[in-house]
Amino acid sequence: MQKKTWILNFSVFFLHIFTSSKALDVTQYGAIGDGVTDDSQAFLKAWEVVCSGTGDGQLIVPAGMTFVLQPLKFQGSCKSTPIAVQILGNMVASSRGNWEGDKDQWILFSDIEGLVVEGNGEINGQGSSWWEHKGSSRPTALKFKSCNNLRLSGLTHVDSAKAHIHINNCNGVSISNLRINAPESSPNTDGIDVAASSNVIIQDCVIATGDDCIAINSGTSNIRVSGIDCGPGHGISIGSLGKDGETASVEDVCVQNCNFRGTTNGARIKTWPGGSGYARRITFNGITLDNVENPIIIDQHYNNGGSEKNTDDKSSAVEVSKVVYSNFVGTSKSEYGVDFRCSEAVPCTEIIMKDVRIETASSGSGQVAQGQCLNVRGVSTLAVPGLECLALSTDMLSLAELPEQTCMLPQPSVQPSTRPMQDPFWVYGSGGKRLRVFNVVLTSFIFLVLYMF
Repeated sequence: MQKKTWILNFSVFFLHIFTSSKALDVTQYGAIGDGVTDDSQAFLKAWEVVCSGTGDGQLIVPAGMTFVLQPLKFQGSCKSTPIAVQILGNMVASSRGNWEGDKDQWILFSDIEGLVVEGNGEINGQGSSWWEHKGSSRPTALKFKSCNNLRLSGLTHVDSAKAHIHINNCNGVSISNLRINAPESSPNTDGIDVAASSNVIIQDCVIATGDDCIAINSGTSNIRVSGIDCGPGHGISIGSLGKDGETASVEDVCVQNCNFRGTTNGARIKTWPGGSGYARRITFNGITLDNVENPIIIDQHYNNGGSEKNTDDKSSAVEVSKVVYSNFVGTSKSEYGVDFRCSEAVPCTEIIMKDVRIETASSGSGQVAQGQCLNVRGVSTLAVPGLECLALSTDMLSLAELPEQTCMLPQPSVQPSTRPMQDPFWVYGSGGKRLRVFNVVLTSFIFLVLYMF
């Protein structure tokens, strides 16, 4: 009898472990998910409960449903760490005509430690109603502010009114396996913007927008970007930096193993005249180009889309140095494969090109693209087009390890203990409804054990 009692207690404990989950579903707090009803308040209520320590730190946006949402602010700090948000359904912004509140961003996560946002759902910014109003305020779709040890992955982001994702003042960020889409004609619809953040990894994303696929802005360091399929769009950019006399800082950036298809730019560094500070220790390595208008470009005369190629209208500039371009191959839409436009007052220095071959796409006969440069100092080896401003080097030993050294950046300190977001199949089914099948199975197991003993 004592043995049966022990087995019964163990089985009840086993049943509790396998069937209990405290993860919260937004439909529990009144979200309808019919694609018409405003579900904003239900999301905020659910967040308040999860952040307060209830729900095992997990919030579910269920599959098979569409949630219409006004601007939302998910504020920390939270008692639960980490916080995990699983987006399986569709989140849709209100159109411009129905918009209420903040126009700076649509969805904001702020001051949350160990935040995980992932799933196979979609975030739709409904940007088409905003794009014709280019000069007015338009919201970024998804913004993370002061969220250390952040993980974002798996989602599809479409048609933001402005930038799709903005990372600000975050340390230890991992972004992966995203799909970001907006029409090529949509204004300022950057894929991912990073500012004032460090130890950031962005990898394995497909980005097609009307502006930069990725923009790395001031205050950033230790940034690794890899496996990005970019196009259409404006390429991967450092900057713009130094606007309105800003003192900018960007350092230790590695962009590698990326593809650019039909983009306006490939690897770009852009700074405003009159700024100060630096952009240094930057490597673009292993880049494939397909009909890219400006494959390699440094523009220290940037003026929001315009550029004065031959004149300095300011006595100061953001210093650009220690930039490596290595292992580039592909085609340029224009006659120029490389275009360096640097400041006379603050020239670009220690610019290195290694193993670069860019041909013109229009020739169809393997014709090498041209290069032009202004106020640049550096070296090149096995690079075409060649540039008179860069000294030719045959010393392969001095250059061979430089790109690899720059790309050896620290990994983000995302907490390894963060729980997987994919809940066991017995917890949630379509629509976020709790399943009971395992209760029946395990209850049957208990009776079977008792019968045997």
